[in-house]
Amino acid sequence: MTNAGRVVFLAKEVMDRKASDNEYLHKDFHISMNVGLEFVRENYGRDGVVEYLKTFSSHYYAPLTQGLKEQGLSVLRDYFQKIYEIEKADCKIEYSEDLMTVAIHECPALKHFKKMKVTPSSLYILTTLTVYETICEGTPFAFECLEYDCATGKSVLKFFRRDLL
Repeated sequence: MTNAGRVVFLAKEVMDRKASDNEYLHKDFHISMNVGLEFVRENYGRDGVVEYLKTFSSHYYAPLTQGLKEQGLSVLRDYFQKIYEIEKADCKIEYSEDLMTVAIHECPALKHFKKMKVTPSSLYILTTLTVYETICEGTPFAFECLEYDCATGKSVLKFFRRDLL
């Protein structure tokens, strides 16, 4: 860079950072996913959204499905405890080997949507229903959503041994 015939060198600062140096944060992922859900809904309908979520869930959450088969509901209990701790959100878990309920006071993603003035997809509820149904497929456990508030994501989720039906 020159300044009236003089050469000026700008200082260069180099930062060496890793993702692990930062606090976990993926709230905007949910906004991107919401945009994707709307795209699929508009172009392929509800069935397309369900198909997308089932395909995604069966691959991404395969370790949870395998854990349910091998270790039981404790795997899902640990998952919920970890993810809601990371998201700094409240969830109450009642657990036994055959039955687990998860009460979620407010969905962290929908809370972020509200803050960012983002309207959730009309099919956003399927991210709960389809994902957990898919995780339970092929395992001794089933999933049921007992309550769900589309505005806040407040919900009560039930996971139970299939042979207790």
